[in-house]
Amino acid sequence: MLERLEKRPSNKVESLSTHLREKTERIQQVLECLIRESSKGIPIIVEGKKDVQTLRNLGVQGEIVSAKTGGKSLLDLLCQIEESGIEEVIMLFDFDRRGKEWTETLKQRLEKSKTKPNVTFWNELLGLVGREVKDIEGLAAYIETLRKKLGQAPL
Repeated sequence: MLERLEKRPSNKVESLSTHLREKTERIQQVLECLIRESSKGIPIIVEGKKDVQTLRNLGVQGEIVSAKTGGKSLLDLLCQIEESGIEEVIMLFDFDRRGKEWTETLKQRLEKSKTKPNVTFWNELLGLVGREVKDIEGLAAYIETLRKKLGQAPL
């Protein structure tokens, strides 16, 4: 019986470690796909300047538009997108209540204006980190924390 008790904690630790490793790998896969899509010229819309900087730190090279800088309203942003003639945008707002509202509102308005709102990355990341991370700017620190827990080198 003592032997079974000793094995349980290690199995639990191994299971947790496997879960964290898989989660980290999945987040990395989502980010790699995001980087590829962005490199094809599809702009990414985020909330603020810190979100832009976080995506840059994570390796995104393409166009990133900050929705909240320069006193822009959601309507200003929508007009900017429509005037540019862009066919698709990747929406990557925060995971809090306001970010969810902005995502839904802008998604509906973009669909009406015949611009494809890509929320795939937002949905994937929300599912992976939504309970632990409230905003895009916290994503890099969260990934670093996961990597430290797994004993991996920083990004």
